[in-house]
Amino acid sequence: MARPSAPGSLVLVQDLVNTLDLETGADALATEEGRAAFGVSEAGADAARRLREALRAACLAHAGHAPPAEAAALGALLAQAPLLTTVDPADGSARLAPADPTSLTARVAVAVARGSLDGSWQRLKVCEDETCRWAYYDRSPAGRGRWCSMEVCGARAKMRAYRARRAGE
Repeated sequence: MARPSAPGSLVLVQDLVNTLDLETGADALATEEGRAAFGVSEAGADAARRLREALRAACLAHAGHAPPAEAAALGALLAQAPLLTTVDPADGSARLAPADPTSLTARVAVAVARGSLDGSWQRLKVCEDETCRWAYYDRSPAGRGRWCSMEVCGARAKMRAYRARRAGE
């Protein structure tokens, strides 16, 4: 099922979190093609996985859940990625850029920083369904979305709630 992408550079974060399908156990970072999409070598796959899970934890916190222990690791991981502020001499505009453009962690740090500035970072969440935890961008007007897809995960949750109510009658 096609889900809308996060805006701007946050799509990198969304795509990284979604390299692990919790329902099937498929991990795109376990394949050469999957790692290549992020510029990660086989040797760097474990670090990319740690970053992915720290991002997932932070996005779970964005969805209003108590952050798992991995959320605290995100700050430490991003602190290892030096960033630069560049200034365009033509118009004086400033831009945040990774000091090492080949570093996945630095590219993620830039995306998180940009998203924090424009308010979009808080809307990147993971699905409330424990068997899914797919990253999605909450486009709801109030920013209170709970599931990556109302048609799949939302419908499952509502059906479970309905069955629980019926069983209690």
